[in-house]
Amino acid sequence: MSIEKGRAYFRQFGLEDRVREFDVSSATVELAAQALGVEGARIAKTLSFKLPEEKPILILAAGDARIDNHKYKEKFHAKAKMLTPDEVLHFIGHPIGGVCPFGINDGVDVYLDESLKRFETVFPAVGSASSAIELNLDELYRYSNALEWIDVCKLPEETLS
Repeated sequence: MSIEKGRAYFRQFGLEDRVREFDVSSATVELAAQALGVEGARIAKTLSFKLPEEKPILILAAGDARIDNHKYKEKFHAKAKMLTPDEVLHFIGHPIGGVCPFGINDGVDVYLDESLKRFETVFPAVGSASSAIELNLDELYRYSNALEWIDVCKLPEETLS
């Protein structure tokens, strides 16, 4: 069901043929990287959170990035609270493993984390646990309807310090 929403979303821009579907799961960063034959960091994972007023938001980050709780709290003035699987489907409109900013429900704000800026192109999901699309950063910003680039993640080398 959600892959159809994702495909329909890209159809309006003439990009449906760029949507890739796999015979294997791409529900995690590792599985998506294997299915695509790319490094995991280039997978644009979509993290779903709930702000205190029950407002859902999505943050797309590099596959190797992790939310930095201090940076998140500085940006959103709230503790990072991820949506439950049921909340994800209800608020966002895509199931866990296929969450993406394309063809989502109304009222969801989308942000892109700076961790993605290391790459020319990245691979977000397209609504199912076996899909992806390769987008450059300008396309990702445009088609995700992102509000802004933010810095709320840390990379693996930053977690060691």
